[in-house]
Amino acid sequence: MKFMLKNNPSVLTATLFGALVLTVAKPVIADGMVPETSVVIVNEADGEATMKVTNSDSTASLLHVKVLDIPEDKEPLLLVTPSVTRVEAGKAQQVRFILRTGNTPLKTQRLKRASFEGIPSQKREATQNESRVGVSVRQNLPVIIHPRGLARNDSPWIGLQWSLSNGKLTVSNPSAYVVRLSPEVTLLPSQTRAQIAKSYILPGEKLDVSVTSAASSASGVRIAPATVYGYAVNHYDAPLNGKNVSQ
Repeated sequence: MKFMLKNNPSVLTATLFGALVLTVAKPVIADGMVPETSVVIVNEADGEATMKVTNSDSTASLLHVKVLDIPEDKEPLLLVTPSVTRVEAGKAQQVRFILRTGNTPLKTQRLKRASFEGIPSQKREATQNESRVGVSVRQNLPVIIHPRGLARNDSPWIGLQWSLSNGKLTVSNPSAYVVRLSPEVTLLPSQTRAQIAKSYILPGEKLDVSVTSAASSASGVRIAPATVYGYAVNHYDAPLNGKNVSQ
């Protein structure tokens, strides 16, 4: 039997079970909304940002957009409109993220999340060779709010400070920029792996992680950062405790 899945690998178990019961495998289709970029940038100087979201499905769906706080920052800084709207098949919808900081200017970049969910507005009649599953697909993207007057920085990870002491690796971010990176880092030259707690480091934040004794002689740390616009870049080797990195 041959199974065809589109957009939603999580339905594999249900598909296999259904195939055993019906003895005939049918392709399963899920609905989806596609944001035009992988990150939302809201400049304080502009007061808002827009994101185009396309309905990639063959039927109309409801687009539900929601701004989510990260655990470290609960301040309600953004209003999204429209929060719920119908988007026809193959069409796009502009979504606005409106900044509401009042009279208090931002001093550092701030991080939020945005959820884009496509909710099927109606069930399409299944054909003989196709099963229709009404599954909503949600995408969760970072939102970076950039202060007025703060210079653009395409490589903020260079400003991170790394240190190693008493079996603990510490990274601190003294800059005004949010740094996004893979949680897995490599200590050099031993190639010892370590896992930081999350995939971002906020301005002024410090994170600690325990490492093995094999890392005690490390002179540097290798990270896999992401640009402001969400694209992965080449790894970056940062000095540790002010030492030169040795390969």
